[in-house]
Amino acid sequence: MIEIGKVISSNPGTIHILLNSIEDFERNKAKIKISRYICIEDGNDLKILASIQNVSAVQSNDANTISYTIACSPIGCYYETDNGISFRQGGVNLPSPTEPAYLPDDDVINAIFSSNDNFSFYVGSLSNNQTVNYFVDGNRFFGKHIAVVGSTGSGKSCAVARLLQNIMKINEGHNENAGNLKNAHVIIFDIHSEYQSAFTLAEQEDFQLNCLDVEKLCLPYWLMNSQELEALFIESNEMNSHNQISQFKKAVILSKEKHNPDMEHITYDTPVYFDICEVYRYIKNKNSEVINKNDTMPHLPKRNNGTVINNADQVYLTEEIQFAATSTAKDSKASNGPYNGEFERFVTRLETKLSDKRLKFITASQKSNGEQYKTEDFGEILKQFLGYIDKCNVTIIDLSAIPFEVLSIVVSLLSRIIFDFAFHYSKIKHSTGLVNDIPFMLVCEEAHNYIPKNGGAEYAASKHSIERIAKEGRKYGLNLMVVSQRPSEVSETIFSQCNNFIVLKLTNVNDQSCIKNLLPDNNASLVDVLPTLAAGECLVVGDAVPLPAVVKMDMPNPVPNSSNVNVYDEWNKDWIDIVFDDVIKRWRKE
Repeated sequence: MIEIGKVISSNPGTIHILLNSIEDFERNKAKIKISRYICIEDGNDLKILASIQNVSAVQSNDANTISYTIACSPIGCYYETDNGISFRQGGVNLPSPTEPAYLPDDDVINAIFSSNDNFSFYVGSLSNNQTVNYFVDGNRFFGKHIAVVGSTGSGKSCAVARLLQNIMKINEGHNENAGNLKNAHVIIFDIHSEYQSAFTLAEQEDFQLNCLDVEKLCLPYWLMNSQELEALFIESNEMNSHNQISQFKKAVILSKEKHNPDMEHITYDTPVYFDICEVYRYIKNKNSEVINKNDTMPHLPKRNNGTVINNADQVYLTEEIQFAATSTAKDSKASNGPYNGEFERFVTRLETKLSDKRLKFITASQKSNGEQYKTEDFGEILKQFLGYIDKCNVTIIDLSAIPFEVLSIVVSLLSRIIFDFAFHYSKIKHSTGLVNDIPFMLVCEEAHNYIPKNGGAEYAASKHSIERIAKEGRKYGLNLMVVSQRPSEVSETIFSQCNNFIVLKLTNVNDQSCIKNLLPDNNASLVDVLPTLAAGECLVVGDAVPLPAVVKMDMPNPVPNSSNVNVYDEWNKDWIDIVFDDVIKRWRKE
């Protein structure tokens, strides 16, 4: 190794080195760059490895001499053994002034970053030395939550696609696992319909992709829990919302009990079939209910033919009642029921939701034979989400056509069902002394759209479900990859649970600050390089990496459909006519 200077000061965050001469700097200028590495003696048998943060030129008082100083951040230490170089992060003893500093040889850097039993998952190559490949610990990387962040155009989609292709052994459009199906399970929430192209291979490659768009997605409403049902059908800011909730809950439970007579202990949250049309009729009848007050008959709901209804709860589910008129006459005395006229807006909202063609995948989800999904079909619905119908390693849930007002509910339902499956499967395994052998990764693309840091009741369902995965999912073999262009706007709870970060170019100061606060103190200074990263370059930090580094990731092949429109080129073409009828037809879901 080449000695280039000596330590002049050191503290836990920064070590300053004075270079020996201008000649040393000029000869080694290619290696003395920001984020490259420098070795420092610690006075014992160890050598400190530090990352260069700053290079400064200082002019002497006589204005004739220039000296160079390097500010670097210690990141670990290493020593040589008979079996090679042994490196560990942290645990650095700060060097005393006058300790020598060296530029490490390439074989030292290669030894630290080379693939071994622990660090075997390929991510890319070092940005400042692309002859050195960068590997991470696959178990610790995918066994814990991952954050992938970067500004628009920085290459997030390509980075995510490349990582997932590396898992699936897809390289240059070739499936290296063809004919040998592996046990990988990745589910992608695709907000902009980008990822299908990245996993669509030629037929001979034998790679099955499970892509569920709004036309294929079967997500029957009866899978929803109480929070999701109420978010879909009830306006929480209305004055009588508590009454809406109480009667809606009652109707849902009654319908569940009616259609599942063999089941005991059915609750509001039990995922079994109920008929939403019955619930609608129940609420509509409650809104029109008139009660008999004539003492010659029981004080029960009264029809317009003068008879009373003895089993109102059951009748209200199946029949839309024509009630008697209110009256103060002794023989026909009748008055409005307790909720008469109170649910006008509620009834209208139910009608609107049930007739909305955009929500058919929720409100009128049907099997191929036209029948509704019932309780006994729960297993088939689960297989659809988890890729077990056609045995697919990658499931893409295309949310691009999901109406924004129900996006949070859909994300909540999907993530909760996936979590519940992982939980119960893990418990079965634990009961036999084993662990979950079917781990899943849930990729939350554009996470700020449905798990924001700040937001109203419309985001409550999705935040609750995904924050639960962030806090508990790892125990049950369910991990997150959170992808966002605005990390400062994503739930702090979720980011705080991420152990590994892939940070692409970030230009917004708030986003940079957010990432800096999430990183360990000894890595926080690395954030300074984020605004200068090129597309495809990323800072990789976390407990799965040999040491933090700026990495150049390979382009995925195939690539995701995330390219920008060449606006200037398109504007310079001749005028293009639009078939507006086709656009409007698709818009209307015709």
